[in-house]
Amino acid sequence: MALFLLVVIVAMVLGIVGVVVHGMLYLLAIGVLLLVADVVFLAVRSARSRRAVR
Repeated sequence: MALFLLVVIVAMVLGIVGVVVHGMLYLLAIGVLLLVADVVFLAVRSARSRRAVR
């Protein structure tokens, strides 16, 4: 869970820097992709743990 929070924070920082700094809009795109990948990773991990319980 700590890794998930760390990646979310990094994605937010990249997004903020991408919006604020002129010419670095690609950092916003990287931040959004990182956030989406992290949410997918969490969904897969939680789905896998639910199957193991049954």
